[in-house]
Amino acid sequence: MEKFTSLTAVAAPLAERNVDTDQIIPARFLKVPRAHGYADFLFCDRRQDRADFALNDQRWRAAKILVADDNFGCGSSREAAVYALMDGGFRCVIAPSFGDIFRSNAMKNGLLPVPLPQDQVTRLLDMLGRGNAGEVTVDLAAEQVTFPDGSQMRFAIDPHRRRCLLEGLDDIAFTRRHANEIDRFAAARADAAPWSLPQTKTAAS
Repeated sequence: MEKFTSLTAVAAPLAERNVDTDQIIPARFLKVPRAHGYADFLFCDRRQDRADFALNDQRWRAAKILVADDNFGCGSSREAAVYALMDGGFRCVIAPSFGDIFRSNAMKNGLLPVPLPQDQVTRLLDMLGRGNAGEVTVDLAAEQVTFPDGSQMRFAIDPHRRRCLLEGLDDIAFTRRHANEIDRFAAARADAAPWSLPQTKTAAS
């Protein structure tokens, strides 16, 4: 997993509440192998249905930060929503709140969900909505967001997930860091309680 320490990038405004995972990537694309890339599927129906959809605007084509309203990523638990955002170039989503499963999926894949108070997200969306394509800085190490006008806001995420993002560790990589301790525990368990281990069945002769 790619590390996330600090990101300074163009932020795209999506001033809508309850953007669900089916909007982020419609269900019909879920059968496509991840190796093929999901960038073209990101908000596919929304892009086609509305010419004024934010991500159709040339100003936001290079955006790596998405600023949305309350309850972003609600709906079904599809991890592909995170894949589509990341394949589309996004590394961070700022919103007042997120769907619980989306937030978990995001942090496990290197996409940072930043929760900010509603009034501050509204203020940021207003800045961006006025055509201000200035950059936003998200500093995970300092847990701080710098708006285009230079103002700053603090945020907080789960300490374990923060560490994993800073160090670029997915769940498997984090577990492998403890491989020696796991091996020692398994060996001690086998000695102390061999009866508790799975028994290998042998074929009847």
